[in-house]
Amino acid sequence: MTATATPTRIQVERRFPLVLDEAIAPIRELYETAKRSKWDPTTDVPWDRLGAAALSAEVRDAARAVWSRRAWIEYTGLSETPALLIRFCLELDRESDPKYFLTVRNTEEAWHLEAFHMAAEKLGGYLPRPADARWEPVFNQALHRQALDADRSLDEYVAVHCAVEDGLELELYRAYASNATDPAIAELLRRVVADKARHAEFGWRYLEARCEGLDDAAKAGVGRAVSAWIAQVACSGYHVPYLSTSLDASADAQAARLVARAGLGAVADEAETRIATDWFAQARRRLAALGIRPDPVPHPRLGPL
Repeated sequence: MTATATPTRIQVERRFPLVLDEAIAPIRELYETAKRSKWDPTTDVPWDRLGAAALSAEVRDAARAVWSRRAWIEYTGLSETPALLIRFCLELDRESDPKYFLTVRNTEEAWHLEAFHMAAEKLGGYLPRPADARWEPVFNQALHRQALDADRSLDEYVAVHCAVEDGLELELYRAYASNATDPAIAELLRRVVADKARHAEFGWRYLEARCEGLDDAAKAGVGRAVSAWIAQVACSGYHVPYLSTSLDASADAQAARLVARAGLGAVADEAETRIATDWFAQARRRLAALGIRPDPVPHPRLGPL
């Protein structure tokens, strides 16, 4: 699921009739809640309480690597969410509520990116790229192209990236927050978790609303898309490096352990792997309740995911 030279076919706009009435009440409420939840990474995180000076050089190096990596992932949203919003606007008869919600989701992603970059800077300096260049293609997901691709089902995209993927991010950040004892990092993660909870809720609420009108073939397509994402992206180590089936994640594992012990918002590699596998099982159960049954994805060390 990385970028290719193939042109992306986008839809032709068909705007009218333009209906802006509320269609999915839970998503409209997520939008209203998000509007009331504005925060500023520069002033609402108590950076003066970040205990960076008391850390060893080894821990600071680990922390800057962990928080830089999170910034690389969060950066994806700056292009993905606007593309997804455009796709919703281009498709005739798509509900207004997701369009409203995505406008605030993109702002929250920008706050997260700014906060992660600041954390890395204050913990020794932001790293602009992976130390091992072989990891760089893993982060080049080109989700903006996938979101705009007229040949790909929008419902499949939302199921994969807004429900399953954002749900995984939420579970990971909940774990990071629960293990954060540094006051600045704890406050940062508290705010990020609140935002990411809405992002994941959006995906599941929209999928539930759409599933009422999807036939068996469409649901099978969603299942295939979920399985493909787990195999091609999750197992590349994108969110959880230790799931990678081809790259060495030992440096990431060592950094995670050091950052976890320092209370700087991480969990050990074994715990992070368990969170991911548990989430995939939970997501499968939620999808099955909607009539969607992705095929298990084999993993050489962990078994079927």
